[in-house]
Amino acid sequence: MPVCTTRDGVEIFYKDWGQGRPVLFIHGWPLNSDAWHDQLKAVADAGFRGIAHDRRGHGRSTPVWDGYDFDTFADDLNDLLTYLDLRDVTLVAHSMGGGELARYIGRHGTGRVRSAVLLSAITPVMCQSRTNPEGVPDEVFDSIKNGILEERSQFWKDTAEGFFSANRPGTRATQGNKDAFWYMAMAQTIEGGVRCVDAFGYTDFTDDLASFDVPTLVVHGDDDQVVPLEATGRKAAELVPGAELKVYQGGSHGLAMVPGDKQRFNDDLVDFLRR
Repeated sequence: MPVCTTRDGVEIFYKDWGQGRPVLFIHGWPLNSDAWHDQLKAVADAGFRGIAHDRRGHGRSTPVWDGYDFDTFADDLNDLLTYLDLRDVTLVAHSMGGGELARYIGRHGTGRVRSAVLLSAITPVMCQSRTNPEGVPDEVFDSIKNGILEERSQFWKDTAEGFFSANRPGTRATQGNKDAFWYMAMAQTIEGGVRCVDAFGYTDFTDDLASFDVPTLVVHGDDDQVVPLEATGRKAAELVPGAELKVYQGGSHGLAMVPGDKQRFNDDLVDFLRR
C-alpha cells in the first residue's frame, strides 16, 4: 500500500489518483479516505491530481494509541505534503478535517498552498460557551464518548441517521451511505474515537484562521445536525478574509456523500479549482 512514514514512525496510508495540479482531501471523523471517492474521481476526471489519506488511527493508517491532537494531525499532514512534494495544492477538508487544515496553515503557513475548502468544518470552535452560544453543549460530547465506549457498533449505526439527515422527511440519504459510514467508523481505533471527540470539541482555531491568506471556499449545509452552521461555517467565513460561503439548503453534515448534494458539491469544487 502507498504510505508516508511520519517523523514519529506512523505509517499514513494515502490514495493518489490522476495527474495535474494537486488537490488533497482531509477526511472527517470517524471516516477515512474512502469517504472522498466521488470527489477524487471528479477532480481526476477534470484534469487534477486527487490525493486523500487516512488520519493516524483511522482506516489503513497505523492504529496508534496516542497523538490524537491537532498539532500532531497538522504535522502528519505536513509530513505527507513534504513526502509527496506537493506544491500549489488545494486543501479540501471535511468536518474535523477542517481543524487539521486550519492548524496546518497556523503551524506551517501557506507556502505550499494555493487555496482551501472548508466543508461542514468544525472551525473556528465547536463547543458551546458564553462567546459561542450557538455551539454544541458539553453533554453532547460526553454522550458521544459514552456511546463509543459502551457499544460502538450500534452507536455508529444510530449516529449515521443524523450524520446524513436520514431522519428527515424526504431525505435522499441512502442505506448505502449509512452502511459506508458504519464500515469506516469501525475501522477507527476506539482510543482514537474517544480522544478525537475532545480534540474536535474543544480546540479553538480562531488564530489559525487568521493565518489564511489564500482563496477559501466554505460550504455548509443548513441542516447539519453534527456541526451547526451558525456556530462554525458562517463564523469561519467571516474570519477568513475574502472567503466565499455557500450554504446548501437541507444539506446534511455528510452532504458530500448524499445523492444530489454530492453532485452539487463536486461541481462547486471543480469550478473553484478552475478559477
